[in-house]
Amino acid sequence: MPSAITRITRAQPALDFVPPNYSPWLRWIMQPLMPTVTALQTDLMAVEARNVETLVQLYHEFDLGKTRVLLAFRHPNAIDPYVLSHLIWRELPQTARQMGVKLKTPHAHFIYDRGIPLWAGNYLSWVFSHLGGLPIQRGKLDLLALKTARKLLLEGKFPLAAAPEGGNNGHNEIVSPLEPGVAQLAFWCAEDLQAANRSESVVILPVGIQYRYLDAPWRQLASLISTLEADCCLAALDADNAEISALKLEPKRHEHEQLYCRLYRLAECLLTLMEGYYQTFYNVDFEVDETASGRADDAARLPNEQLAVRLQTLMDKALQVAESYFNVRSRGSIIDRCRKLEQAGWSRIFREDTQSLGPVELGLANRVAEEAYLRMWHMRLVESFVAVTGRYVKEHPSAERFAETTLLLSDMVDKIKGHMGDQPVSRPKLGKQKAIVTVGQPIEVSARLPDYTTKRRGAIAALTKDLQQAMESLILSE
Repeated sequence: MPSAITRITRAQPALDFVPPNYSPWLRWIMQPLMPTVTALQTDLMAVEARNVETLVQLYHEFDLGKTRVLLAFRHPNAIDPYVLSHLIWRELPQTARQMGVKLKTPHAHFIYDRGIPLWAGNYLSWVFSHLGGLPIQRGKLDLLALKTARKLLLEGKFPLAAAPEGGNNGHNEIVSPLEPGVAQLAFWCAEDLQAANRSESVVILPVGIQYRYLDAPWRQLASLISTLEADCCLAALDADNAEISALKLEPKRHEHEQLYCRLYRLAECLLTLMEGYYQTFYNVDFEVDETASGRADDAARLPNEQLAVRLQTLMDKALQVAESYFNVRSRGSIIDRCRKLEQAGWSRIFREDTQSLGPVELGLANRVAEEAYLRMWHMRLVESFVAVTGRYVKEHPSAERFAETTLLLSDMVDKIKGHMGDQPVSRPKLGKQKAIVTVGQPIEVSARLPDYTTKRRGAIAALTKDLQQAMESLILSE
């Protein structure tokens, strides 16, 4: 059987839209099996759910035909779907019984990235469809997907779940800038209800997800950093090394000061290697016009701030390399640019004309697809670091923040060593975890419809901002 990478580096027929085709029997089979599947596929040992009563109340109102509900969940990790299935299939009905509330079916339609089945297995398209999911291509105006999502939110048997961050960012305590799609869907639904003279209200319910290690994995982290240091040919760090004091750490706050210094040194080494790579092989200029940029005082910056500036510059330059190849304008946020590049690559791989090509033309199309896939590597490298600030660990050096940052660096090393972004790579196991899922307070959308009618962009931006703040408020500090 050809590998995922072999399939994707050949010209393919255009990606088809897989419509939702909810089958109650599949949910009925999977619901009792999910705890076992979760135990086999993840390191999750427990899920702690908070404020589920609010979720019960909204589902009850949904069942009574009083509301249309859009669940907006945080997406810090690739295993979030396991947590959400636990929330909706187990915690929701259990809490409803305790409250004496009778619910119809504890389930949800959901939106997923069309690219997931490409690397995780095509069978997932069938599974997701029969669970009521619908795919969307993130980098383009996917009109069919949006039309279907709009119809599901208006007429679906269940609430609709979506991740407004667009993708997982690898951080428990940082919410990436939200994309406006969730706000737009909610306003469309309110508009459609009004046009149909229906009295339901539309609400967005923010749901937070975080992870905690049951035992702080300091030993595993030290071992993983040692492996990454060896990959980068970094010598062992002496405890009395001047680099530690150069970082201006506060010993009382940093019990694992040497580990932090090793992590910082590793990040700096990788940055230096990547800057040299782009400078040497892509003629990228990393020199900064200090007068124009107002950054003449860079030498006085704290090391973390300098690292953050260098990282942002590197991401921008890496995206420019890919944008130059695909002839895509460098416009928008880092996330916007990543999405556009992904779609540009997919358009050269998944084509409408593959069935009509002769052998030679198909061979050329395969070369185009292969090079497009390789050029997307620059974007894959960047999208892992969209939420990295450079000070995340230092401002609160918890085991979780150490682990998140170290795993992101491990992902980067894997990509550099040859694992492509669309390939499933088994991350290092650092220890058993528990998930904390927190249901927030509903955000009423219907009352904002007059603002949307008069000033659509402003209303969408305001709702997105309020949702961002609501999701950030669900972040729990240790």
